[in-house]
Amino acid sequence: MDLIEPDLKFSPSGILAPQDWGLILAEGPDAGNFLQGQLTNDVLLLPVGQARFAGYCSAKGRLMASFVVLKHSAEKYLLACHQDLLPSTLKRLSMFVMRAKLKLTDVTAQYDIRGLLGTTADQACPALQSEVPWRTLQEGEGHFIKLHSAKNSGLSISRLMWIGLKDAPSSHALTDQSLPSATENEWRLAEVLSGISRVQTATSEAFVPQMLNYESVEGVSFKKGCYPGQEVVARSQFRGTLKRRAFIVSCHSAMQVGQEIFSADDLDQACGMVASVAEIDSTTHPDTAKWWGMVSMQINAVSQALHLGHPEGPELHLSALPYPLLEDI
Repeated sequence: MDLIEPDLKFSPSGILAPQDWGLILAEGPDAGNFLQGQLTNDVLLLPVGQARFAGYCSAKGRLMASFVVLKHSAEKYLLACHQDLLPSTLKRLSMFVMRAKLKLTDVTAQYDIRGLLGTTADQACPALQSEVPWRTLQEGEGHFIKLHSAKNSGLSISRLMWIGLKDAPSSHALTDQSLPSATENEWRLAEVLSGISRVQTATSEAFVPQMLNYESVEGVSFKKGCYPGQEVVARSQFRGTLKRRAFIVSCHSAMQVGQEIFSADDLDQACGMVASVAEIDSTTHPDTAKWWGMVSMQINAVSQALHLGHPEGPELHLSALPYPLLEDI
């Protein structure tokens, strides 16, 4: 089944403070080594001032959380994750600190996190416009982080994250009162159209990283040392056993994270699950589906009719991803 790029005529521009981001600080002489042994990506080889995407897995290789990791210094890392998972994730990580010399702290209230979309992102930090995802640029006491762009209707929509201490000198671009505002729905839709689905409470421990395409968006290193679930993640990749992937879908009926997906090929057993959801403004897009999301599902169901919630539920429509999938090795 040939999939085509989403056709939404969606081209937002603006800035907002996303409500579903939280921030953990890992600080101390052993911070790098500790995170290296916990996350799916390599943080020790990460240059100071740069960022990476990473997952945090259970011993069974199931994603419990996902992070944008910013290496502030050799002894200081900031981990941006879904806000609803932060307390439980912080508690679990803290259980394994033991005698390591580092401290883990919820610093969400101490930092400003901003999201920038479209031309606003390009104008605020033109130096990152042509850079690859996860590259950063420091301005003042904060960092711009290049996220994967959203793509639809032939357009590439820039996405940036800004992380900086509150009440500290920040980028002049963020203090420009003339900047337009973006909405939460626009930010979430852009995230869906970028093909990135962050782990949240409803999906925690539901997927191995490849089920959300994390290895295809630079979220997994297969060359670093051990971490929880590493054997399962590596075996899935190197033995060609990847049977589920994440896809972009749309629906005219409301979708919820955690809902099951059924295919016409198997009416008795779900073939996938909704991993993230965004709602669009139907007044500005009256001819298109109101609900968009990422679903993780069996690859062999791609060519089947897909239904939300139950075998006779609302129909789902698949769209092409904005990046190529890394093939099994």
